[in-house]
Amino acid sequence: MSAPAPAAGRGFGRGGRGRGRGARGRGGRGKVEEKEWAPVTKLGRLVKENKLKKLEEIFMFSLPVKEYQILDQFIPSPGKLKDEVMKITPVQKQTRAGQRTRFKAFVVVGDGDGHVGLGVKCSKEVATAIRSAIQLAKLSIIPVRRGYWGNKIGDPHTVPCKVTGKCGSVSVRLIPAPRGAGIVAAPVPKKLLQFAGVEDVFTQCIGSTRTLGNFVKATFEALGKTYGFLTPDLWEPTHFVKDPYQEHTDFLNAGAKTVKL
Repeated sequence: MSAPAPAAGRGFGRGGRGRGRGARGRGGRGKVEEKEWAPVTKLGRLVKENKLKKLEEIFMFSLPVKEYQILDQFIPSPGKLKDEVMKITPVQKQTRAGQRTRFKAFVVVGDGDGHVGLGVKCSKEVATAIRSAIQLAKLSIIPVRRGYWGNKIGDPHTVPCKVTGKCGSVSVRLIPAPRGAGIVAAPVPKKLLQFAGVEDVFTQCIGSTRTLGNFVKATFEALGKTYGFLTPDLWEPTHFVKDPYQEHTDFLNAGAKTVKL
């Protein structure tokens, strides 16, 4: 009776174990299981129970959004909310072991109807950087106010006034344009303006616009200032109402869990 072979030699045994680890490592790589959303913030609980009907209620009371699923409830991500990767650039850090390379992703999201967001994220892998940047862009969504160039005929089509945004050496100025002029801008701010729902606008850019990160951030800052300028049509007296936390305080207290330390 012959003794069993020692796994066809020690060298082949090591190779077999290596291939086994590789198979286990490849299994499920890149697949993210989407679990049911369990909100952990007060705002998330209110949104999941349909206590808030519009996204503007969050902007009106300046409530901090900590979960990207809140935006998915108001603006469905695969349908109305669109996203686009503006740029993926490698960044390096010098360490004692050499250079560590990571990937930085710039992502823009918007629904084309007055809501736009910008996300920037660094990660070791490109897919992880893009996925995280999309989530950050949803958390940073801001309302964009639109207005008219002349008579108030039809739907708002341009920015309500001249606004300027700056990041680094790049300065972007948005100027109202007549209906039919289109978006007169470079490709980078043009994509951001399209996602914001602006149809006609003139732009003026100063600085090193080749730096795409600063260019897109300056445009995003300019769009955020559209609601910061108080025009005469917003001079109506403000009717103060309760914020969602105060209005639904009984619901929030009923669902609160006591944590024992």
